[in-house]
Amino acid sequence: MLPALFTDLYELTMAYGYWKAGAAFAGQEAAFVLSFRAPPFGGGFTLAGGLAGVIDYLRGLRFTDDDLAYLATLPGNDGQPLFDRDFLDFLKRFEFTCDVDAVPEGTVVFPHEPLVRVQGPVIQAQLVETALLNCVNFQSLIATKAARVCLAAGGDPVVEFGLRRAQGPDGGLTASRSAYIGGCAATSNVLAGKRFGIPVSGTMAHSWVMLFESEVEAFHAYAGALPNNCVLLVDTYNSIQGVHHAIAAGRRLNQCGFQLAGIRLDSGDLAFLSIEARRLLDQAGFAATAIVASNDLDEHLIASLKQQGARINLWGVGTRLVTADRQPALGGVYKLAAWRRPGGNWEPRLKLSDQAAKTSNPGLLQVRRFFAGELFDGDAIHDLSQPIPQRFTIIDPADITRRKQFDPAAEFEDLLVPIFRRGELVYEPPALPEIRARARRQLARLHPTIKRLLNPHQYPAGLEQTLHERKMALILKWKGAPERAAS
Repeated sequence: MLPALFTDLYELTMAYGYWKAGAAFAGQEAAFVLSFRAPPFGGGFTLAGGLAGVIDYLRGLRFTDDDLAYLATLPGNDGQPLFDRDFLDFLKRFEFTCDVDAVPEGTVVFPHEPLVRVQGPVIQAQLVETALLNCVNFQSLIATKAARVCLAAGGDPVVEFGLRRAQGPDGGLTASRSAYIGGCAATSNVLAGKRFGIPVSGTMAHSWVMLFESEVEAFHAYAGALPNNCVLLVDTYNSIQGVHHAIAAGRRLNQCGFQLAGIRLDSGDLAFLSIEARRLLDQAGFAATAIVASNDLDEHLIASLKQQGARINLWGVGTRLVTADRQPALGGVYKLAAWRRPGGNWEPRLKLSDQAAKTSNPGLLQVRRFFAGELFDGDAIHDLSQPIPQRFTIIDPADITRRKQFDPAAEFEDLLVPIFRRGELVYEPPALPEIRARARRQLARLHPTIKRLLNPHQYPAGLEQTLHERKMALILKWKGAPERAAS
């Protein structure tokens, strides 16, 4: 469970500012939306993750006496305490009472769509920004990377074993969980196996072989120690020779009533070596022995090896998966989208930017997903504070000439579901296997061209037409505001 101080200082200084303003913000509510601007890895989709962490954080959001004692030591530029004692007393009584809606983990999502919406007292809704972004950004990123790797593997099992290269202990655990959601069959991370119920898998390291006088002796010793889980790493000295030695160990296993489960290739020309290893294994009567490959694999290398006819049955993917190679962050943002005075109506808010992609979307945002048969047909981002249109037309935020209209009779689903109401959890988090199964079902409903690794087709996701028009009106209004012009 994340502590309340798992946040950036500016969340607390803004909360302090709201509190100091007193009557100016008394009773005011804000609606914040968490979204992202572009799919990672140059891909066509993103898998939502991290909601379980968001729930744990919000359920336990309290400032302890130790937290407050630390905050009392923080100085301002004049050397005086940064925060008044009365504000720290306010934090001591802090309770989270917001409404939270979110997209379930394992859902495919697209740029500018709200993944989480937080509505409630402005201080509360502001304070949770950093922790929510931390949970959702990283886990969505890794789940998406895993999905791409598993798609490239074409149904072959993928084992995540990046713990030793992960970004710290927490990064290793959350990466293992997220990779499982994305489709990995197992992990080498034993703690993740215990904590999340993920199947664990492992082989051996080169050091085992190097500590024996010969590779043959090392293989026989390992097979004797683990006859029911024997996968031999064959590339310590010479991969082809290692395959011959593994076959010898496998024959001794057969005599004891066991099978050689697999061999692992961890270096060299994996396409050539796997083809040759398969030939040798089959000739020796070990057709059921799997060939495992590792060595800095990612989706692109796996796809290339498949095209070359590599005879690999199981893929071990570590560093490039758990570190989200080529994409260090998802780039999720948390923006104010609406606010209201006590007893008033919701009023839209947006952030302007000279970069169109960074101009936020206003309103109480929801996503309506339309279906065409078994496939997803498109997503409409719309404003719940406005009447639901009879017919949905969406406009691409990046290109207003791209539009799509949906049949009023089309089947649809609203993606954000209630998670908290007035600070109380109303959502039953699914078990991890169900989240993983949801991700698999979601990916199956995307057109294959959207799942291409390179130059994917763009899924139709955009602003509902009325929301687009209101956004344009607000942009023109604020661009023409005196304080904007003066700057």
